[in-house]
Amino acid sequence: MADSSGTVKTAESRARGIRATGRRRKGPTRRRRALTITLCALVSVVLLGGAGLGYVYFKLNGNLKGVDINAALGHDRPKNVDDGSMDILVMGSDSRAGKNGEYGKDEGGARSDTAMVVHVFKGHKKASVVSIPRDTLISRPDCTTKDGKNVPGEQRAMFNTAFEVGGPACAVKTVESISGIRMDHFIEVDFTGFKRLIDALGGVDITTTKAIDDRNSHLHLRPGHHTLDGEQSLGLVRTRHGVPGGDGSDLGRIQLQQTFLKALMNQVKNVGVLTNPTKLYDVADTATKAITTDTDLNSVSELTGLAKSLGSIGSENIDMVTLPVTYDTANPDRVVPLTRQGKKVWDALRNDRDIPKSAIKGSAGDQGGTGKYVK
Repeated sequence: MADSSGTVKTAESRARGIRATGRRRKGPTRRRRALTITLCALVSVVLLGGAGLGYVYFKLNGNLKGVDINAALGHDRPKNVDDGSMDILVMGSDSRAGKNGEYGKDEGGARSDTAMVVHVFKGHKKASVVSIPRDTLISRPDCTTKDGKNVPGEQRAMFNTAFEVGGPACAVKTVESISGIRMDHFIEVDFTGFKRLIDALGGVDITTTKAIDDRNSHLHLRPGHHTLDGEQSLGLVRTRHGVPGGDGSDLGRIQLQQTFLKALMNQVKNVGVLTNPTKLYDVADTATKAITTDTDLNSVSELTGLAKSLGSIGSENIDMVTLPVTYDTANPDRVVPLTRQGKKVWDALRNDRDIPKSAIKGSAGDQGGTGKYVK
């Protein structure tokens, strides 16, 4: 598509842009394998099925990077409940190192620009996604870095500092301490990998109903239909300030991320990768270079198995919310979890139930939001 546009809305947009904290673990046709987990994880696992054997298998396997979360965290974790459900922590890295430097100054370690807990229900027919605002103030537990250095815990720490100071293992430990739910898997994607993945797919179609103009994320769209390339897609999921009705916080950005993810899932059904071996390989090659997973997932066979097990989940079968939060009274640029309502969210997922609407009502993001501007 090619119109000018600006703000993204979604008919099914349930995302109200609440600052959050996250946690645990229609026909099953090939077209509906657009099931998935996160912006990049979504596409990567979907497209790895059928990628081939021999050299192709070896090549894609060599692209993958793994982190041994289980070894890093040991046994001091929530109980691993084997009830057929699955919980996956999906994160987007905002490191400005290397090729990501064009998006800003590197102020130290990478932080989690995006965090989603994907709960796949028993039977693997539907899923719930809980977004965790990076500015959420939480109690960060003690962590150990990959080189064995101890990082003391901290009260009222921003959620995204967990990834910065202790990497994936600390991020998982922090989410598990917040939710009380054990993460079965971890998937991370960075800026550059995300851009290349969207470009390999041929872009993502959206419609905006308001203009988006954000110099910080390099995104300028007028209302209308657009096919966003990788650079524009990255700008959309990162924008804070360019959307009418947004407050410059993570709440509006999360709504756009959730809306974009559903558009991406629907797009995958129509781009022909599953019937075009060359394009399938290009996308799978790009996706496997873009992601870092836990060591239980860092092989083509494991990712393919995950894709097949989740193959009947379409975008209409995914409920996306942001963990209930309210603005911090001491710092309005931060949010804090709403304890009672947050407990409802985590209890629902822990018991493999739908998240009740009462858990979200009254949260800071339950006030309209930017998600309605893009579809």
